[in-house]
This record gives sequence, C-alpha cells and structure tokens, in this order.
Amino acid sequence: MPRPPADPGSGAVVAGAEHAQSGSAEPGAHRPRPVPEGIPAQPDAAARAAGPQGAGRDPETGDADTPAQAGPEAARAAAADAPRTAADATRTAAEAPRTAAEAPRSAAAPAERALRAGREAREGTESQAPVQRPERRKDRSGLKAGAGEQQRRGAAQAPPPGGQERRTGQGVPFGRPMPMRRDGDRLRFVGAATRRIARGMDLDEIVMGLCRATVPTFSDAILVYLREPLPVGDERPVGPLVLRLRRTDRIPDERDTEGVYVPPPVPEQPAELSVVTNELCEVRPGSALGEVLRGVRPVFTDTEPARVALDELLGEDSELSVPPGQRTILAPLRGRRRVIGAALFLRRPERLAFEPDDLLVAAQLATHSALGIDKAVLYGREAYIADELQRTMLPETLPRPTGVRLASRYLPAAETARVGGDWYDAIPLPGSRVALVVGDVMGHSMTSAAIMGQLRTTAQTLAGLDLPPQEVLHHLDEQAQRLGTDRMATCLYAVYDPVSHRITIANAGHPPPVLLHLGGEAEVLRVPPGAPIGVGGVDFEAVELDAPAGATLLLYTDGLVESRLRDVWTGIEQLREKLAATAQLTGPDHPPPLEALCDDVLDMLGPGDRDDDIALLAARFDGIAPSDVAYWILDPEDSAPGRARRLARRALDRWGLEELTDSVELLVSEVVTNAVRYATRPVTLRLLRTDVLRCEVGDDVGQLPRLRQARATDEGGRGLYLVNRLARRWGATRLSTGKVVWFELNRG
Repeated sequence: MPRPPADPGSGAVVAGAEHAQSGSAEPGAHRPRPVPEGIPAQPDAAARAAGPQGAGRDPETGDADTPAQAGPEAARAAAADAPRTAADATRTAAEAPRTAAEAPRSAAAPAERALRAGREAREGTESQAPVQRPERRKDRSGLKAGAGEQQRRGAAQAPPPGGQERRTGQGVPFGRPMPMRRDGDRLRFVGAATRRIARGMDLDEIVMGLCRATVPTFSDAILVYLREPLPVGDERPVGPLVLRLRRTDRIPDERDTEGVYVPPPVPEQPAELSVVTNELCEVRPGSALGEVLRGVRPVFTDTEPARVALDELLGEDSELSVPPGQRTILAPLRGRRRVIGAALFLRRPERLAFEPDDLLVAAQLATHSALGIDKAVLYGREAYIADELQRTMLPETLPRPTGVRLASRYLPAAETARVGGDWYDAIPLPGSRVALVVGDVMGHSMTSAAIMGQLRTTAQTLAGLDLPPQEVLHHLDEQAQRLGTDRMATCLYAVYDPVSHRITIANAGHPPPVLLHLGGEAEVLRVPPGAPIGVGGVDFEAVELDAPAGATLLLYTDGLVESRLRDVWTGIEQLREKLAATAQLTGPDHPPPLEALCDDVLDMLGPGDRDDDIALLAARFDGIAPSDVAYWILDPEDSAPGRARRLARRALDRWGLEELTDSVELLVSEVVTNAVRYATRPVTLRLLRTDVLRCEVGDDVGQLPRLRQARATDEGGRGLYLVNRLARRWGATRLSTGKVVWFELNRG
C-alpha cells in the first residue's frame, strides 16, 4: 500500500535517494516493510531511464533542473514516488547511495538515457507487462525483483492449469496446451515437426509423424486423406481423384491429471471430433473441394466455399462435429507433380481459434508431409521391384528329387539393399541325380543381381546337358567373360547320385562345403579351391567323394562365415562347431531336422556379421538302397522289347508290386521299342522303387521324342500317347552320350 508523503522539513526523505528511510532509525535496526498487493503503475519510460540520479531532471528533455526546482518540492515528489515494486521497496540502505563517479557520468549522457528509455518502452509494449529497471537485485526475502525479466523468460511458457491466458484473458482448461503466441514459437514448432516427419521411411511412418507432431501442440484433432491409389513418380492417374481416410488422431476426451489413467465414460451420443463415417471421397471436377485442392494453399473453413468443400470431404451423413469459426484448417497435400491428399486440422470450441499465421504453419506441415509421402511411395516401388527381381532370380520352390531332401535360406545384406549376387539352385538330372549349385557375384546391387540371373540361367542350361561339374564351371567362366571384363563370381557345383551314394564336386573360388555325418561329426570337405569365374584361362578340377545315407551337405556363401569381425576360416570353424553342437541335441542315430538346422546355422550370426548377402542350401542324403534298384542292358534287336517285359515283371513280383504289372509291361514295351528302332548301341533299362516306381530307358540317340497326335493312317506315333495317359509323370533328358526317357507310376 502507498504510504503518505513525509514531511519535507523533517529530513526523513533525501532527494534523489532510491529508498526513503527515516532519519531517526537506528543503524542496523529491522523495520517491517509493507507487502504491496499488486504492481503499481510505473512512471513513463523517460523518468524510469533517468533513475534515482535523474530525480531533478526534466522528464522530456533529460536536462538538469534549476536549483530552485530541485528544492523541497523535488524532495516531496521523490518521497511520493518512494514506494516502488516489492523488490524496490526492500532494497538495503547500503545500495541507495551511488558513487561520485556515477552521478557525473549519468548527467553527461542524456542522449544515451533517451535511447535506453525508448528501448525499454518498446520492450514493455512487447511483453504487455510493467517494465522494471534494467538492474534488478534480490531482496532479503529471496524474491527476484524485476517482473519484466521474469515475463521475458517465461513468455513461451503456458500459465498454470486453470489460469488465464495473459494476452486474451480467456480461461485455459486444465491439461490443454496453450496456443503459440509468437512467431518464434511457430518457427520452433515447425522445425521440430518437420524433423519428426522427415524421420519416417515408409508411408505409415510419415503420416503418423505428422499426426503425432500436430496433436496436441497445433491442433486438437487431425484427419489425413490420401489419394487412392497413390501415383508413383511420373505416372498419370487414369481414374477419378478418390481420397481415402488414411489416419486420424485426436486428444482424448478425458485425460488423467494425477498420473493414473481413468477411462472416460461411454457417452450416449457420439463424442465430438471422434466419429468419421465417410472414409472414401470422390472429388468431382469443378466441385468446391476440387477448387480448394487446386488452390494448394490451406484455407479456413469459415467461408461458404470452404464449408461446402469440407462437407464434400466428410460426407453428408458424417457425424463429425466441426467447431465454428476459424477452428478448422483444410490443407491440400501436393507432391512433386499433383495433389495426393488433404489434411484437416481442428480445434475444440473451448480453445483459442487459429490465427492467420497458423495457415503458414499448416502449409509447411502439408508441404513436408506431401514430399515425404512422394519419396516414400517411390522408395516402396523400388523396394517392390528389388524384391520381385530377387524372388524371380532365386527358385520359388525347391524340387523333390529321389533320395535327397532339400532346404534353403536367403538373407539380404540389409533392409535397404534387398538384392544381391548370391544364389542357390537344385536341378534334377537324369538317373535320379540332382545338381546342387551355390554362387556369389561380387557386390549386392541391381547389376550384381542381373549378372547372377544370367549365370544361374546358364548353369541350368548346362546342367540340362548333363555335363560334368568341371565342364559346367568352364562354360560359366566363358559366359562371365562375355558379360564383361570385371564380372567376377564364385561358384560351387556338385552332383549327387543317390544310387551310388557318391557326390562329385567342382569349385571356383568358393568356400568349401561342410558335411555333417549321422554320428554328429562335422567335416569340412577338401575340395580344390580353383579360381573365381571370370578370370579366364583357368582349369577346374572335380573330386568324387562318398555321400553316406543320413549325412547332410551344407553349401553356403561367404556372407555366412566372413565379416568385418572375423576372417573366413574362423567363420568356417565356427560353422563346423555349430553343426556338431546341433547334431548332439538329436543324438547319434537321428539327424537334426533340416529346416531347424538351417535356422540354427543362421543364429550364429552376431550383430556385426551382416556385411554381405547370405545364401544357404542344405541337402540331406537319403539315397536309394541297392535292393530297390533293378538294372539291365539290352541289345538293340527285335527281341529286346519282349525281354524287357519279362525282366520288369520279375522285378515287380520281387517287390510285391504285382498290381502294376500290366501298366509297366505296356509302357516299358513302347519305350524300349522306340529306343531299339533308332539305337546303334545297347539300350539300358533301370527300375527304381522309392515312394513311386520309376522306369528309365537310355539309348545313344540325342534326338528327344515329341508327343504328337497320330493320324488314322499312321502305323506308329501312339507309344508316347499311351505313356502320357497312363504314367504319373514322364519326360526325356538329353545326355552327352544320348538321351534318357523316363516315366513314373504311383505305388498302390
């Protein structure tokens, strides 16, 4: 409370003093000081700039008054102005007197004080609060003096819950965010929001980043519509513009204030900003919504055209309650080429409405989101192309050859590089054999994948010719040199014969395979390393090894055993130990399941071991027992078909397959007759009993038979027709020495 002015004659007030104290007070004595109820109105900026030393100066010019004007009237005016703010009223007596050097300096700088007064006046206008002296101290109670500094520090902070917004005086609900008051707040918000949006890699992450960055800082709810379907790159949409609601986000109706979540009660009527029924909207040409989207700029929905556009977007039967006034912003999302969607920002009625500057904020958010969505769609298309390319380069399903079971795995180097040069393959060969191939082209790019595809196709063609493994690698080397001088690859080609229980392997600079025996011993096979494919002028050597029944052969690429943290031979030794440890779990008499074995092998990879693609092919050798094989050599003469029928009937009687005798005799007779007609060397006949009955007839004629419809006057041409109708499967394979015609029949 302001105190009454003191008697000028009593000497209680010293003119120019900052604090008024009684002259009769004892030194060091404590005097109770009144606490002001509020901050009193401050004098004008020029008077405040003059300070205590300027008490005897003109408030407009800053010049010193005459001695007569600085008499008792000045002292009385100073005593009346003595009660300042709470901080000014509690200054100590020691702070009141100024040094002798300060007074002349302040008196000699009227221009500087005038400039300081103007600057403080501007600061007071911005902060909308009483401006205090630049120099502020603490009183004895520990409270800071200078409310202007406190207001400048907390200008961007929200008032306490349940308080009033200082600029407008409107109430602020508990838990609701305060609107952004300054341009600096908007810039900081836009910077943080765009960083959050830019962190997204795919479409859903970008849209979610927009929603999470917007609610509740900028709006209370948001609806994001995207074009259906989204155009990719320079594609021109052929259909009408259709917007589909992609994501919504909003502030919950009830939020806990004590740290414990309390679910809101279920309202009888649809909650505000919570019900959207129109998830699909077709934008008609020339409509109000179409014009808003063409304009690209965000708009308030308080105007009639914008209100019509909003009704078209939400639908006529929408139950969404849109707040009145400038509390809704409709922002089109435009990518590089065309409009790809729209975003709707909404605020509740109890919150302050949007301001014109908020349209710029919405425009920035919409632009960054649209460009991010455009890039995400392009990235998704590239990833789809890479996945499709890799999928078509690798076998979709593995074959099921007789006497061997297969399993495979493929892992790209990283999620961002889904294609590479690693491949694997299993190719059935004549005589129930199977070719096992694994290779690695240098690099893991689209070029490497394309080269890998060409080499894999070449390997399949060479395998169909039934060439030895070393010859296959030789032709692959020539093919790589034709593709380019820097096309390098490693490859391992193996042929497994389930009848002889032998495997022939040729290597071209590839890591050696590992053979896991039935007893649990893991062995790294000693295979000549050879030179990589593409070097040229190098001989490849093949070795023939035993492949006992129950053993498992593991073929792999170097990505499994080599990384920045370990060399290739250390990785091979770890792989061997891993296979042996896995085999111990199932015991010496039972091999581990093939699929589980592949998964256990991949588990050996550490966090830093994924530097390259990984291709893995596992083959479990079951073989064919000698008692299930019948083999004969027939001379190319007219009696050969009859002899073949008798031999086949005896084998079927021995195996207990008498129900197949008629069909087998008929088909064997037709195939052997066709072979004897053109062959010049002995004809081979072999029967194999596995899960099916397989018959193979070989001759020295390279021309493959073709199925054709015989005419009524033709004497022949009906043998293959009978084979095609009665057999489960049939085929013909060209060999280096002739061909093999085979067919299969179901047992029982």
